[in-house]
Amino acid sequence: MASVREKEAVLVLEDGECFRGRAVGSRGTVVGEVCFNTAMAGYQEVLTDPSYRGQLVAMTFPEIGNYGVNPLDDQSSRVQVAGFLMRELSERASSWRATGTLREYLTKAGVVALDGIDTRRLTLRLREQGVCRGVLSTEPIEVAEAVAMAKGWSYGGRDFVKEVTCLESYAWEGRQAADDPWEKEEGQAERVGTRLPLRLAAFDFGVKYATLRLLRRAGFAVRVVPAGTQPEEILASGVDAVFLSNGPGDPAALPSLHRTVRELVGKKPIFGICLGHQLLAFALGGRTFKLKFGHRGANHPVAELVTKRVKITSQNHGYAVDPESLPPGVRVREVSLNDGTCEAMAHEELPIFSVQYHPEAAPGPNDGLDWFPLFRKMAESGLPLAEESRS
Repeated sequence: MASVREKEAVLVLEDGECFRGRAVGSRGTVVGEVCFNTAMAGYQEVLTDPSYRGQLVAMTFPEIGNYGVNPLDDQSSRVQVAGFLMRELSERASSWRATGTLREYLTKAGVVALDGIDTRRLTLRLREQGVCRGVLSTEPIEVAEAVAMAKGWSYGGRDFVKEVTCLESYAWEGRQAADDPWEKEEGQAERVGTRLPLRLAAFDFGVKYATLRLLRRAGFAVRVVPAGTQPEEILASGVDAVFLSNGPGDPAALPSLHRTVRELVGKKPIFGICLGHQLLAFALGGRTFKLKFGHRGANHPVAELVTKRVKITSQNHGYAVDPESLPPGVRVREVSLNDGTCEAMAHEELPIFSVQYHPEAAPGPNDGLDWFPLFRKMAESGLPLAEESRS
């Protein structure tokens, strides 16, 4: 049987298809769900996005790493992807912001990565046949062994949130914000004027730093809480609103979080994004389904159903809310122009709304940033969003 030669890297899909290339990160063998991201930039944000936990991510843009890496672009405290796949890794960091090369970054973080593969062929395979499991290895390994490893590993049904959530609660406007390089940049500090900050409990299902910064700038005193925090504790803390963050994995595999969110519905204003959006759907009585190959990139068009406005969004999700499962009183507000799936929903009587994409734009366009001040406005009034609120 074929095996991997020393200093070579290989991606073996569960059906036995192989993509051989060059090892450009750490040595080792990893297994995960193979997916692709269409963003032309933002690879460091992709690498550190907790929503990619358990996934082998292929970047479709042909050259990755050309502007290097720097501390400002990290979205969490560590690299989160299971492995990284590229057509060509740039060995030169051509940016005044760079503090190192992508190769150095991957190696230091212990990330198994390869380049030199036909990412176009891989992407077409995933688009036509759907996401699949795979093994990425820089070690001598039989293809049959790799196939067995891939088939024996499961993505759906696993609780990846417990791997990325914080262990204890913390105040972002305190210790964490003081350590955040962005807070030291000119013009990046909080700008809320004379308004008193509202107290916010932000559930960490895999939250990104950019999201916490924007919540703070919108006028919230942000306290990040672990995913397992009980609703009674949230209500007893006297917070003014609740935020449900993005995160990895299958939302249907998290029944305890469904119950937590359900206990908060109707008691506090709630804003959810990505996984938080899906968990909110379950809490309201809805359900989700797995997409064939997911939405991952920084150029996904979304249409607002009321205003007819179209915006370009940053997305990273493999599951979507089934609009037919939503109960009366919960309205779909936005849909994907690629496949018509639900991209935003809001309760008609309660101060609750959520979006499927990543409005914090890290990486990506800024079209969704106005959701954060709208959340502040809704939390202040305690009223549901008006239909024309984003016109």
